[in-house]
Amino acid sequence: MNNRVKEHREGQGWSQGELARRLGVSRQTINAVETDKYDPSLPLALRMAKLFEVGVPDLFIDDWTPEAE
Repeated sequence: MNNRVKEHREGQGWSQGELARRLGVSRQTINAVETDKYDPSLPLALRMAKLFEVGVPDLFIDDWTPEAE
């Protein structure tokens, strides 16, 4: 899953540490999400979207497509 977390974070002028503090997670968690090494839990994804005032689909891009039958 791709995401636009870094883009939104930088748009706010926040460091990874500042975003982590605002969300109540570690800076390492933010780094892992931004580098696509970790997909956040649904509650964390919802908090991120709310903080950035965007919808979850605007923040996280799922490029999965179902197989045709």
